[in-house]
Amino acid sequence: MSNEINSSNFIRNIVIEDLEQGKHKEIITRFPPEPNGYLHIGHAKSILLNFGLAEEFKGKTHLRFDDTNPVKEDTEYVESIKEDVKWLGGNWNELFFASNYFDEMYTRAILLIKKGKAYVCDLTVEEAKEYRGTLTKPGTESPYRNRTVSENLDLFERMKNGEFADGEKVLRAKIDMASANINMRDPIIYRISHSTHHNTGDKWCIYPMYDFAHPLEDAIEHITHSICTLEFEDHRPLYDWVVSECEMEASPRQIEFARLNITNTVMSKRKLKQLVDEKVVDGWDDPRMPTICGLRRKGCTPEALRNFCTAIGVAKSNSTVDSQMLDYFVREDLQLKAPLAMAVLNPLKLVITNYPENETEMLEIENNSKDETQGTRLVQFSREIYIEREDFMEIPAKKYFRLFPGNEVRLKGAYFVKCNEIIKDENGIVKEIHCTYDPETKSGSGFTGRKVKATIHWVDVKTCVSAEFRLYEPLILDDDNDENEGNFLEHINPNSMEVLQGFIEPTAFKDAKPQDKFQMVRNGFFAVDTKYTTKDKLVFNRIVPLKSSFKLS
Repeated sequence: MSNEINSSNFIRNIVIEDLEQGKHKEIITRFPPEPNGYLHIGHAKSILLNFGLAEEFKGKTHLRFDDTNPVKEDTEYVESIKEDVKWLGGNWNELFFASNYFDEMYTRAILLIKKGKAYVCDLTVEEAKEYRGTLTKPGTESPYRNRTVSENLDLFERMKNGEFADGEKVLRAKIDMASANINMRDPIIYRISHSTHHNTGDKWCIYPMYDFAHPLEDAIEHITHSICTLEFEDHRPLYDWVVSECEMEASPRQIEFARLNITNTVMSKRKLKQLVDEKVVDGWDDPRMPTICGLRRKGCTPEALRNFCTAIGVAKSNSTVDSQMLDYFVREDLQLKAPLAMAVLNPLKLVITNYPENETEMLEIENNSKDETQGTRLVQFSREIYIEREDFMEIPAKKYFRLFPGNEVRLKGAYFVKCNEIIKDENGIVKEIHCTYDPETKSGSGFTGRKVKATIHWVDVKTCVSAEFRLYEPLILDDDNDENEGNFLEHINPNSMEVLQGFIEPTAFKDAKPQDKFQMVRNGFFAVDTKYTTKDKLVFNRIVPLKSSFKLS
């Protein structure tokens, strides 16, 4: 995977210590997503951490789908997760499904019942919540807690055989209803769900709960270090209890680290799905989404995402990262990769009145201003061109140095032009400006007679290609707390996407294909959209602007 996210952090130190003490001969990690949605940027950090550790210590990483909830899971999500992990550079050694362990999990549940460590409970959801207690009040034992082993075995068997309705009975671990840790107060380990599973079909109508299934999955696969986010810290005693009481051969070690929080972003799968379902965005891969597929479609590179996660590091306490930080790493990564090109997003026609009407010439322009080795390209120039509308003001503001009546600027790679006349439509909107050019001022000619204070880009009217440009801002106006149950849709930015119809120079784009990236003069880094681009229509997503006020400290 070749990244430095593990260069120095407490998890890496634990792994080193465990190896030095001989606890493990080989490091085995896992990335265990639940296939109930698309992966987001927070998952990227976990992917890079797990795969990076295994790679550094010459171990293994398993990709495991934690598919214990048939109601929310789908093969669509399975395939998307595989694609995302591969795109980030994760090469798994083994591919597993938690559902393949259902028989083993059922056997371990039977073991718990026989040991007097699990029982079938008939409390309703409301009753169970009341019996559970609070952080300051101990729980109350269920009236079904002392059922005999034989009765529990019979009821659990009948649960498996489909004799009871959803929610009618559950299997609970028998631990300690007075525990200070609520997770240890006889947690549910199996529930009834008459649902078709994407992998096992209708074989089962009882399914293990995550807190029971996950430690068993890790133990079955002989995972050495089970790395998860901080919200599972309070679940660790239950994790260890399950592994121990189920008498598993291997004893994985759960380690928690801080999740990734980013300003102006939601990373709750529920909220992301709501954005898709309510058509706030045009799918999971909408470039405004923090999903990995959305970032990929927007034009983010896996190298930039890896560098971003490396810079954040691995910590024990939660914090929030400025969303512009990712833009910084995208910009840094594309500086030398994305070839230079000229595009006019909001066009205004400029006519050079003293340039011969039927004459054209080819001008040489660099492909990358920061890397001369990338060479140059030829761009056609003629009497009529398009410039950005913002590059002209009829009444210039203070310190405005671009085109205005009587002012002179340089056209990039071409000549000095001076604005002489304005043509307006019936509504008083400027539709065309007339200029004259000085043939002695051609770029590269060595002209030193006078200087201008601005250079503007352009495209040739005769040869330019029409294109659609999509400019993005953060989808969320205010920082949203994923734990806040308020209506986060009230914070949606109505200007999160601006669509412009403009033009591009043909030379750089004659062979453009989806996901190709370009540095468009003054407008930013853009990628060819994968969803809406066709052979007859080019659509570009702006990945990031060229500049930002964000500074990496």
